[in-house]
Amino acid sequence: MTPQAKLIFTTSLLLGTTITISSNHWITAWAGLEINTLAILPLIAKSHHPRAIEAATKYFLTQATASTLLLFSAMTNAWFTGQWDITQLTHPTSCLILTSAIAMKLGLVPFHFWFPEVLQGAPLTTALLLSTVMKFPPMSLLLMTSPSLNPTLLACMAVFSIALGGWMGLNQTQIRKILAFSSITHLGWMAIILSYSPKLTLLNLYLYITMTAAVFLTLNSMKATKLSTLMTAWTKAPALSATLLLTMLSLAGLPPLTGFLPKWLIIQELTKQNMAATATMISLLSLLSLFFYLRLAYCATITLPPHTTNHMKQWHINCPTNTSVAILTITSIMLLPISPMISTII
Repeated sequence: MTPQAKLIFTTSLLLGTTITISSNHWITAWAGLEINTLAILPLIAKSHHPRAIEAATKYFLTQATASTLLLFSAMTNAWFTGQWDITQLTHPTSCLILTSAIAMKLGLVPFHFWFPEVLQGAPLTTALLLSTVMKFPPMSLLLMTSPSLNPTLLACMAVFSIALGGWMGLNQTQIRKILAFSSITHLGWMAIILSYSPKLTLLNLYLYITMTAAVFLTLNSMKATKLSTLMTAWTKAPALSATLLLTMLSLAGLPPLTGFLPKWLIIQELTKQNMAATATMISLLSLLSLFFYLRLAYCATITLPPHTTNHMKQWHINCPTNTSVAILTITSIMLLPISPMISTII
């Protein structure tokens, strides 16, 4: 892909995201989502591998269906109430259809099947975009319409997302698929608190994006896409593998790392809302995803490869690591001490 084409697609991604986030009319929000979808498709399919083409096709069909549902929801609401404003979504049927459309856009259970497949077929850098930047426009729409949405439906979808995300990631050997199921789990945590504290959802999204970006950029530096490659990475970049271990544990939500902060605040808020049983359930279900994060961390740092590896010899590389990896990793590991400031931010 030429640099000019890459520049056009990246600019279109930023444009689509900005249009959706800053719009207050359903048609402009829908247009922004469409620009986003069309801009990411060439980036998914740029390797021309059959797997990449399949991923791009699946992504296009899913996103087109979700956009159609979103537009149908907006039109139904306009038909009954005469309002095209995003914040004025009041009709129950429209709210239900919109929840389904956004869940399909994000990859929440039961509309999650496309996400691991698409991430597996995409290159690591495009997978990073799909897991981070592409979450912003649908999440902004969810945040704007959060007072109108059904809390029970969101809670059910969230609990199932946390359960299935952890359960289906257990048996995976491909790192991109593991990170896709990790994304589904984190989306569950965001969805469960949306109706009660939208600012906590936003905080969780920001921290999730920081941690996931750190993991993807580290893996991109190591050129690791599956567990067997990750096992040989320690000899190539020991310091990077050690920081990957900490970032993985942060994604799992272990104290005293950054990832513990949103989980702690969400459990606290759920308890305040008399949902202690739900909070206990999602805390126990998050142990499933903790298992595969620990497995990734174990493969990255503690496992030394045998002498008879079935792929090319890994040599120690002295090239400097990207500055953004260092900044994101430090942010992903060391932000927990700012938690007393959160009460002033939220």
